[in-house]
Amino acid sequence: MMNLIDSHCHLDFDAFDEDREKILSECASSGIKQIIVPGVTVSQWPKLIKTCAQYPALRLALGLHPMFMAEHKPDHIDQLRTALMQNKAIAVGEIGLDFFIADADKEAQTELFKAQLKLAAEFNLPVILHVRKAHDEVLKLLREIKVSGGIVHAFNGSLQQAEHYQKLGFLFGAGGAITYPRANKLKTLFTQLPEKHIVLETDAPDMPLAGYQGQRNTPVRLPMILSMLAELRGVSEQSLAAATTANCQRVFHLS
Repeated sequence: MMNLIDSHCHLDFDAFDEDREKILSECASSGIKQIIVPGVTVSQWPKLIKTCAQYPALRLALGLHPMFMAEHKPDHIDQLRTALMQNKAIAVGEIGLDFFIADADKEAQTELFKAQLKLAAEFNLPVILHVRKAHDEVLKLLREIKVSGGIVHAFNGSLQQAEHYQKLGFLFGAGGAITYPRANKLKTLFTQLPEKHIVLETDAPDMPLAGYQGQRNTPVRLPMILSMLAELRGVSEQSLAAATTANCQRVFHLS
């Protein structure tokens, strides 16, 4: 059986309250051995922490997501520091910049992101990045505030931007978007990236795969992403599974 890691899945979200254990059982049967669960808001952290403590396959990350700026308060950075001290988080995330949002407060997002990068550096933790329409800005900040690498979740930047991220120790999340017939640019990108810089992700319950539009996404579909990526790259599913899992273990210091 393959040993897979879903590097980005919000299994703590309410969308999974009815069948979380069933999904985890199906994941185990499909060879999905570990699932990284990123934090998004302070209000969600207690449930996130409890859920990750309850199931051995889940790995905790803690962060303040740029799409929820209205929910973040000035003292939440202090709360994040305390939470990182009190819990065994493997990363700071999901953090970043999202300038795709209409009327995005770029300055507020940037200040929040910088504060979280400084915490990641302080705790020597990798980061899980959410970036839309802001790769150059994120790269600039990563050069200023050195962190121990991480993952650019749902990466869809340019190959040149990818090369800059690689030099800073970052990997790239391949998810459901690569399964769409028209995603030619993204498919080409993921054939050009070095294998040692690729990880698999579902972003469940979001980012449904082709053929499942409008439905809740689930980590059980991770092998379908693996299959598509292996076909695109012209390699076996077994070898790509082993490589992406080793990559994830390396960046997050997982056994």
